[in-house]
Amino acid sequence: MEGMEAHFSLAGMWESMTWAGKGVVIVLIIMSIWSLTIAVERLYRFQKAKKESLQVALGVTPLLRDHKLEQAITFVKDKKFRHSHLARVLGAGLTEFQYEKSQDLPEDFDIVESGKRAIEREMLMTTAEMKKGIGNLATISTTAPFVGLFGTVVGIINAFRGMALSGSGGLGAVSAGIAEALAATALGLFVAVPAVWMYNYFLNKIERFQVEMSNSASQLIDYFIKNAAKARTRV
Repeated sequence: MEGMEAHFSLAGMWESMTWAGKGVVIVLIIMSIWSLTIAVERLYRFQKAKKESLQVALGVTPLLRDHKLEQAITFVKDKKFRHSHLARVLGAGLTEFQYEKSQDLPEDFDIVESGKRAIEREMLMTTAEMKKGIGNLATISTTAPFVGLFGTVVGIINAFRGMALSGSGGLGAVSAGIAEALAATALGLFVAVPAVWMYNYFLNKIERFQVEMSNSASQLIDYFIKNAAKARTRV
């Protein structure tokens, strides 16, 4: 009995695996570490983005209300807000607006449309940066079960090999191969399921950040329109 328990321990199953089965396990472990690294990095990144963006929203609103454009640009471009998606979008729009105001442009030049394009470009780049590594989670979640299935096939082949070598179909002849097959299947699912959860969670977070950026961009464009209207009124 003790020998059987030792055989079905992790060390025992590892010793009984073929080189192909061990290769499958190593690949799955690497995939698990890879997905965990991506998840930890993205969790940290998104948490910082949420915290810093809240500070940006609270700090830049009174500056824009008082028409302190230079101070608002300096504020959102502070390095302490480097993870904030709102800071990047607002900074791009405000900088473009301030730059166009300082130039000697034709009267028919649409400064609002120019600011809108700058905001859209920054939103696209920010969204792309937020999706960094997320595609790898999708790849891991879809391929890990198939890697585990390959290990299952290898284990079944090992079981039949044990039957052929022993000349019998008893449990002892096939137990090593069956254990290898089931272990590979379980490990593949163990890697894939958390990767799917994390992939969906991060996609939802990115969609929420996109809504926040769109709302802030819309409010900033309204600010541009009002300022442009006031400038025309003065003229």
